Amino acid sequence: MFPRIKRFETKPDYKLEIEFDSGQTVIYDVGEDIAEIKDFELLRTEYGLFDHPQIDESRTCIYWSDRIDL
Repeated sequence: MFPRIKRFETKPDYKLEIEFDSGQTVIYDVGEDIAEIKDFELLRTEYGLFDHPQIDESRTCIYWSDRIDL
């Protein structure tokens, strides 16, 4: 079974803090994806987009658009 996301918070420098229902907390560097994945460039170029991620109904995925998700 996949761990479910309990909460998340955007951080400076394109980092995302994610807490799972297992109690584990991780810091994910989305900046690496922005540098490597063309669709992720929008998170840097579209003002404010990075600061407004959403979580899917299953609580296993964070997304910004239909083309940008983790």
